[in-house]
Order: sequence, then C-alpha cells, then structure tokens
Amino acid sequence: MRLETYTWLAVVLGVACAAINWLGLAGWMATAVVLLSVAAHVAGNALGTRMREATDRDLAGRIRPSPPQLQPLINSPTHLERRSRLGLLIPVSAGIGAACGGIAGTVSLLSFTSRSLAGATLGGLSSAVIGGLIGFLGASFVEILRTSLREAIAAERSSAIRGRRG
Repeated sequence: MRLETYTWLAVVLGVACAAINWLGLAGWMATAVVLLSVAAHVAGNALGTRMREATDRDLAGRIRPSPPQLQPLINSPTHLERRSRLGLLIPVSAGIGAACGGIAGTVSLLSFTSRSLAGATLGGLSSAVIGGLIGFLGASFVEILRTSLREAIAAERSSAIRGRRG
C-alpha cells in the first residue's frame, strides 16, 4: 500500500473519532449507514449505466431471423419493460402494512416496556414506516409475479394457437 492510502485511512479514522465524540456512537453508526447507502446507490447507478452501455443493441441483426408469425411478439415490449402506473394493489397494501405496523409497534411499546406515550407514538411511527415498506415490497413482488405469469400464459396460448394453424 502507498503512503497516500495510509494518509486517507488516517483522515477517515480521525473524522470517525471526531464524529463519535460529537454525535455519540449511535449517531456515528446512523451517519455511517446513511453514507454507505448513498455510496451503494451511486455505485449501483454507475454499474448499471456501464452495463447498459456495454450491451449489444444490434443483437437482432446477428440472430437468424425468426418465423414471421413470432416477429410481433419480439418487437412489442412486455408489460414489465414498459412504464405503467402502480395500480390500486400496491398503495393499498402499503397503507395496510403501515397501519398494522404502527398499531403493533405502539401497542407493543406501551404493553411491554415502560415508555411514555410520546415515546410509544414515535416508536409506532417508526414501525408504521417499516410496515408500509414491507407491504409495498410484498405487493410489488406479487404484482410482478402476477404480470409475468399472465404474459407467459398468454404467450404460451398464442404459440399453441399458431402451432395448430401452421
């Protein structure tokens, strides 16, 4: 390792120690999580952009031509490739998840700990955010799975119908 690397390491450790002294250990850890999340987001975007630019966009010209009856299926984008509205399932599921999470968190904090009403309310809000996120992720997964299966079944049926005709 070079001297410059050790210098940066010393600077990072110095800033970390100062942050621990100023913010406390929990504040430092929260700051580190936020900074690491931002860094992971930026790195993911850079990697995705690089991968998108590296893909071969002229792949259709090199593959042997498919039968004419399959050409419209290849050229038309699938539902998952298009941008579309979320629909009603996802916001409703996120709302139900947030409500269940908030109620469960508040009741648990009031029942099992010696927290004040303000502390239980704040903890309930935190639980509501987590419950809403879980509801959103679950509904998104179900929606994508449902759409993928519906498109696969439709493609299979149209392929079987073409097979009977041809």
